[in-house]
Amino acid sequence: MTIQPAIDFASPIRNAPLPPRSNQRFARTEPAPAAADPVTTRDGRVLHLRSIEPGDVAALRRCFTRLPAEDIRRRFMHTLTELPEPMARRLCHIDPSTEAAFVLVDDNVAPAELRGVGRIFIDEATDSAEFSVLVEREWTRLGLGAELMRRLVATYRERGLAELWGYVLVENRPMLALCSELGFSSRMVPDEPGVAQITLRL
Repeated sequence: MTIQPAIDFASPIRNAPLPPRSNQRFARTEPAPAAADPVTTRDGRVLHLRSIEPGDVAALRRCFTRLPAEDIRRRFMHTLTELPEPMARRLCHIDPSTEAAFVLVDDNVAPAELRGVGRIFIDEATDSAEFSVLVEREWTRLGLGAELMRRLVATYRERGLAELWGYVLVENRPMLALCSELGFSSRMVPDEPGVAQITLRL
């Protein structure tokens, strides 16, 4: 008669550590830092282009203080002397299903500063998105707006949206020329002298 070996209840399986509790298994973790692409300005300086992050709140508020009042009015449709922290947190904590936002980071200073921001807001009802691009006045005419615009258009195409639209100052001829190359059409905004609405359709 063959005798079966006794089960060894001291096996590694029994002594293995218990799995983590459910509140640990399903706990939310901090998102990994976004990958950044180097961008060289026309005057040779290097910035990094990446998705906006929750940790950008302080830098976004500092960037806001360096914007001319007219730029603020055109972007937010009313005058603000500072960017309230709750609004800054909202702009940095985006909903990926309806938004995308990218920043140009200047790591050559401490703390690092944001020199430009581009974002799209998706209207699911119309399958379209409004874009906005904002670059610090001292950093304009260096190709940074174009870099942000290309990233926004690429995101719009990746998501298969039907239409992308936004506003550009008529005096910003390089941006209007770039948008024309990208396939945008433009028309003047009747109640905003010096402002064109540009539209791209798939």
